[in-house]
Amino acid sequence: MEMDFIVDKQTKMVNITKEFAFELSLVWDAYTKPELLDQWWAPKPFTSRTKVMDFRVGGRRFYAMVSPDGQERWALQKYISISPKTNFKLFNAFADEDENPELPGSDWDLTFSEQEGTTKVSISIYNESLERLEKMVEMGFKEGTMSQLDNLEDLLAKLSAEKESK
Repeated sequence: MEMDFIVDKQTKMVNITKEFAFELSLVWDAYTKPELLDQWWAPKPFTSRTKVMDFRVGGRRFYAMVSPDGQERWALQKYISISPKTNFKLFNAFADEDENPELPGSDWDLTFSEQEGTTKVSISIYNESLERLEKMVEMGFKEGTMSQLDNLEDLLAKLSAEKESK
């Protein structure tokens, strides 16, 4: 399905919109449950490993992107607001293995909507600095995000098939 990925250096924003041919509750769960997030969040050949996740306002997710040779790149997400099955906001920053954030970070705003069995996810990412935004772009953020969303599409198809066979 369609995906938009727009980088706006003037506003220090990245806007991503992706549609999935799956019901909202399935897509929401994939974004909010650690056992599902770890199956798709990292672009291949990397894997995602959640150490802590407490999906509630004031809670956090602390996870690592793990390279094929075992190197870990940690990140910390702090949940700012949650409106079940419609929106959640978080602050995201790279971190060390002891959860000390590397600032500046970015503010993520994820909105979910469903129409006729298709779920649209809109993500706005505001970066505190243009330097951080440019670093994300240079590190292959667009390619990584596209790979992640392909992984998510595959996972949703698998989960949907499992649900239908029950």
